Amino acid sequence: MHKSEFSALPLSAPLLKAVDALNYTQMTPVQAQSLPSILAGRDLIGQAPTGSGKTVAFGLGLLHRLDPELRRVQALVLCPTRELADQVAKEIRRLAAAIPNLKVLILTGGVPLGPQLASLRKDSHVVVGTPGRVQEMLRKKVLHFAHVRTLVLDEADRMLDMGFEEAIREIVGKTPQKRQTLLFSATYPEPIRAIGRSVLRDPLEVTVAAAMGDQPPVEQLFFEVDLKNKPALLAGVLLQYKPESSVVFCNTRIDVANVTDALDELGISASALHGDLEQRDRDEVLVRFANRSCSVLVASDVAARGLDIKELAAVINYELPHDPDTYVHRIGRTARAGRGGLVLSLVTPREMPRALELERQQGVALRWAKAAPVSANVANASPAAMVTLRLDAGRADKLRPGDILGALTGDAGLSAENVGKIDVFATRAYVAIATAVAGKALARLRAGKIKGRKIRVEKM
Repeated sequence: MHKSEFSALPLSAPLLKAVDALNYTQMTPVQAQSLPSILAGRDLIGQAPTGSGKTVAFGLGLLHRLDPELRRVQALVLCPTRELADQVAKEIRRLAAAIPNLKVLILTGGVPLGPQLASLRKDSHVVVGTPGRVQEMLRKKVLHFAHVRTLVLDEADRMLDMGFEEAIREIVGKTPQKRQTLLFSATYPEPIRAIGRSVLRDPLEVTVAAAMGDQPPVEQLFFEVDLKNKPALLAGVLLQYKPESSVVFCNTRIDVANVTDALDELGISASALHGDLEQRDRDEVLVRFANRSCSVLVASDVAARGLDIKELAAVINYELPHDPDTYVHRIGRTARAGRGGLVLSLVTPREMPRALELERQQGVALRWAKAAPVSANVANASPAAMVTLRLDAGRADKLRPGDILGALTGDAGLSAENVGKIDVFATRAYVAIATAVAGKALARLRAGKIKGRKIRVEKM
């Protein structure tokens, strides 16, 4: 038995069973370095990039310390965004699959308080939430942390960037002093060190650098452009490189809107993601992008925090960020899942000092390339591979992904390979269908029934 295998850890039978069912055998570097100490109860600061496997590390740690018989909150995970909280909760539920009746509650902003208050009354073992909503529930005295054994601060640098320091300190103050605290952060600036000093006891420090030798290669190309030609050059770059999926980063919300409109006018379909979107609209944008029925997402840094977009083909900097750390965060979203990545940056003369600072930091000359601006309306770079259908029913109606897949492969007569990602939310569900058969799927679903009843279905 190799010491970097999960089977070498002193995990309970249910946790080993779940790890085995998920086909997790070899630990990632952050898991191998941190899990033995986490399981022994030690506090930890982990500096690890997104996608390093840290969620499994702290998920196994907090489940290891739980008493399923005690129906009280015993573990609290704070995350910067709703999307990250959803992903973390999903992973913890998977790891807890063999523990009977273990309940994980998500507490995030952007959704109504009512259902979350109702869920709180059912006594959960694990709470995963954003600092603002957790703080709100504490102040309403409907959430109690007297039994918390494990506190996790995930993507702590992003939570501080978003102004959550005061909320975090208030929440930590409501947890027992005799607890285990695990702090994870992609960067380790002084404010994070200060939080670490005040909330952790003799922590083990684990650093897993994104070592260039271990990482898939990220190709970084820079394009010099006049400000007035920027939208046209962006369209030209998208048509020239034809990434299957790309996030275009803008520095302001106004730029997000303007760039999305400009791409639409030039015949390239794009969706905007910014902080002012209603939560349901935000969910739908992200679902369509994850489903590959929209291939270009235009986003601000704040709106994109916590996104876990697997196998993102390209990151495009419509404008270079003001600090190199943000550039590193942006480009870290491509080249995941063991694949190479592509980063394309448009640079106006006034941004040239930022480009030169990146060159100094990276220690290698930037690669400059040329692309032709697109001035007229063009056909979309490539038609979307999938179409997303929206069903007006969800978890509240006891609808499950299997019900939707069954209706599509049964009554609708589709083969399973034509059905993509299925997402079920509280009152809505979304399913990706191969473009070639989307019309047939829509017609059959409208004509038939799911779980014995008619459900309204729309193409998005």
